[in-house]
Amino acid sequence: MKLLVTNDDGINSIFFQELVHALRAAGHELYIAVPATEQSWTGASKTRSRPVKCAAVDRGFGCPTWMLDGTPSDCVNIAIAHLLEPTVKVDGVVSGINVGFNCSLGFVLASGTVAGAWEGALHGLPAAAFSQDVSEEVYALMKEQGGTPDADMLVTLKASAARAARFVGEKFPGAPRNTFTVHNVNFPIPCRADTEIKPTVPAQVHVPGLFSPAADDGSHRLVWGNIIDVSPPEPLTDVKCLEQGCISHTILDYRKLGHA
Repeated sequence: MKLLVTNDDGINSIFFQELVHALRAAGHELYIAVPATEQSWTGASKTRSRPVKCAAVDRGFGCPTWMLDGTPSDCVNIAIAHLLEPTVKVDGVVSGINVGFNCSLGFVLASGTVAGAWEGALHGLPAAAFSQDVSEEVYALMKEQGGTPDADMLVTLKASAARAARFVGEKFPGAPRNTFTVHNVNFPIPCRADTEIKPTVPAQVHVPGLFSPAADDGSHRLVWGNIIDVSPPEPLTDVKCLEQGCISHTILDYRKLGHA
C-alpha cells in the first residue's frame, strides 16, 4: 500500500524510525511528513497565526520525506494537498510510534499522535495511531536527552513496530472510506510477536492538577498530576488492558460524538 506516515515526537524519534523500518520491511510504499520538533499534546490544532515552513530532507528512509515546522495535523493536511504528486493517492495514514501511551479520554483528545491519524480520517482515509507504553525512566530519557532506549526496551519497540506493520496490513486493505474512524493502538511493556491484542474503550479519567502552582512571575508549568480513573468495571478500558500486559485496540469512531 501507499502510506503517509507522521508522528508528534519529531523526525529524530527512534520510536518513529522503527515504525518506518517495519512498514518498509512489510513492503509498503511510504511518504513521510513529520514535525521538525516535538509536538506532543497539540491535539488536532492547526497552525493559523503564521506560515508553516516545509523542507524535503533525506534521513535514509528510502522514501520521500518532508519536515514541517507545524503540528501533526499540519503535516498530513499539507502533504496530501501539496507535497504528494497529483498521481499519488495514499491508501491510509499511519501515526506514531509515540513515546508513551495514548490512553483514556483524558489524553486521547489531546494527543498529537492520534490527531495525525485523525487528519487522515478527515480526508476519508483509513487511519491508525500507534503508541508505546514506557517506564518513567525511558520517558525521561527520550524526552529530555533524546537517548536510545536500553536493550530490553529496544526489543519491545521492534516487536511493537512489527505488530503495527502487521495491523496496518490487516486493517487497511478493503477498509471503507469516509468512516471518520481512527484505530488507536497502544503497546504494553514488554511486547512480543504473540502478545494478545484486545478490543478496548478509552478509560474515563479525571486529570486535575496538570499545572504547577504559580511561580514568582505568575507562570504555571505543565506537570504530571493525579490521574483518577472513574471507569465502570466493563467494558475493558485501554488503561486496564495495558496493565494486563496486552495490546489495546480502541476504535475511535468520531461519528458517535454527541447524542440525538
